Formats: sequence, C-alpha cells, structure tokens
Amino acid sequence: MIVTIDGPAGAGKSSAARALAQRLGFRFLDTGAMYRAVTYAALKRGEDLEDTRAIARVAREISPELVLTGDSVLLADEDITRAIRTFEITTATRHAADCPEVRSTLVDLQRQLADGLDVVAEGRDQSTVVFPHAECKIFLTASEEVRAERRYLDMVNRGEHVSRDEVLEKQRERDDRDSSRPVGALTKATDAIEFCTDGLEPDEVVERLMEIVADRRKAVGS
Repeated sequence: MIVTIDGPAGAGKSSAARALAQRLGFRFLDTGAMYRAVTYAALKRGEDLEDTRAIARVAREISPELVLTGDSVLLADEDITRAIRTFEITTATRHAADCPEVRSTLVDLQRQLADGLDVVAEGRDQSTVVFPHAECKIFLTASEEVRAERRYLDMVNRGEHVSRDEVLEKQRERDDRDSSRPVGALTKATDAIEFCTDGLEPDEVVERLMEIVADRRKAVGS
C-alpha cells in the first residue's frame, strides 16, 4: 500500500509522515530530503545552482549513494541529516526542485525505493506525479502563520539565527514557487483528503492520519 502526504512547506508533513510510517510499520520516503541532498552536494562541489545541466548531473551521480534510513539521510558515508535542514539549504533547494531533469531522476528513484513495499511518501507531487495510483492520498496543510512559526522554532532549536519575518517571507516565496513551477507543482489531487493541522498536537495529527488510512484500507479492501 502507498500512502502519499503532500502539502505546503511547514505543514508538518515530514514529522507526521515519519510517525505515521512507524505506527503502520511502513517505509518512510522523505522526498524533500532528496532535493535537499542534491542541493547540498551541488554546493559542496562548488557548482553554480543556476546551471541546470550541472545540478542535473549531480542528481544523477549521487542517486546511487543516497540512503534514507529511519531518521537519517546518508550520502555515501556522510550523515547529512542536519546539514540539509539549514536555512541556507532550505532557501537554495528551489534550484533542484525547479529543474525538470533533477525531478525526473528523483521521481524514478522514489518509485524504485517504493517498489513492492508498503510506503508513506511525503512531498509536493507524490499523489499527482510520483504515485498517481496511490491507495491513500492526503493533503496536509495549516495556516500561513502556523506554518511559519513551526519552521521558525525548528530552525532556532537547531541553533540558527533567523527572524520570524524572514522565515515568513521566504515561506511565501516558496509557496508561490511550489504552486507555479512547470513540473511537480504543488496541487491537491482530486481524490486526496485535505486535513488542516491548526491547533492540533503532533499525536493528534498522527491519530487522525491513522483513521484516514484505516478508512481507505477498508474502501480498497486491502
């Protein structure tokens, strides 16, 4: 069974999807981490992020070395879990996400990783592009202010020096890009269930997601 969780930045997709996968005993596929990893690798190599051919080449070259296991993201022998969550990488990841060649490479990788498995996949285009036939599609969202506050607190807790206004401004820019990019744009699938997490604790979000998955399992007879 494939469960997709799409939604805007800061909606809490990664943490909710990870917890849901653990509860279900499914594999968790953090697709956002893949685009971040490409960005991290490109910057580390000194590539120009405006050079689409260069960043596409980086994506192809690191794909065999990219491992998502539990809460960790590994690139070859390097643990890049924390490094790819910095404000710098978050802001620069748009270059990888907007590149059609990068998206093609990573979509193929995502499908390979999910082949024959029970998976919870989170991202922007999981239900519309990567797994359009997923048995359970969820569109997770939250208000703009709640999303920005979550992202701000997350960054501060990691020791980064950012302001709430700066985070909100970057989030608005990211929302605009995510909804308007030519490939993999953020859109709600027509058969997705929308769920707003405003005012809910993380455990409450996961419980509701468990209910949604259980209902879908009954509906599809799996």
